[in-house]
Amino acid sequence: MWNNFNTGDYSGMIAETIAFKGHDGKQVRAYYSHPITNKLTPGIVLIPHMPGWDEWCRETSRRFTEHGYSVMCPDIYQDAGTGTPSEVAMKCREAGGAYDSTVMADTAGCLDFLKGQPQSNGKVGVIGMCSGGRHAFLAACTVPGFDAVVDCWGGGVVAPKESLSPQRPVAPIDYTEQLQIPLLGIFGNEDFSPTKEDVNVLEERLKACGKDYEFHRYEGAGHGIWYYDKPMYRQEQAMDSFN
Repeated sequence: MWNNFNTGDYSGMIAETIAFKGHDGKQVRAYYSHPITNKLTPGIVLIPHMPGWDEWCRETSRRFTEHGYSVMCPDIYQDAGTGTPSEVAMKCREAGGAYDSTVMADTAGCLDFLKGQPQSNGKVGVIGMCSGGRHAFLAACTVPGFDAVVDCWGGGVVAPKESLSPQRPVAPIDYTEQLQIPLLGIFGNEDFSPTKEDVNVLEERLKACGKDYEFHRYEGAGHGIWYYDKPMYRQEQAMDSFN
């Protein structure tokens, strides 16, 4: 995937913040990037991580668009207000986190928006990192219409009952039987959330349910291996998994 382009081809995109119909009929903000092309394109819903609806998510949206995808990254923390990404994320944490129900509704709204665009080829995947990986797995199981899912180090997919809350009432692993699309998982074996043992539990459940999945589990890597703005970045593992 990386550097797999013809240097003579035209490259261009539009990237902007827009509003779409999300949870409770609200107009929800999203970062939307799509190629300038006369070809039909697949779509991606990129669910942001708990660091917030931040610059990294926007850059990653554009990176996927460079490779031919139309991408929507919804502001799933919009109900917490506005401010810098870290300020809004802190408000959301203090309130107990985003509600699964609202995140799923916003994810479904992004899916509908992408499929409704004239350049859509009708295929849309969902991807998320960290808490967004958990949300991506949950969306793949409970939001009809996606074609593939990527869970990048999604902590909380496997969760004990005592960790559940009004915002997160069900552990996503309990919906595994409802998964009907291919799953790609990217994990570091030194991660703290999910732990190596958590990933083992998820893999066993997927096997028991006969699901179509592929896991890449990296030694020498922990949480957030794509985050090039943080010390946890792992260049070799990140590029291998991205490709």
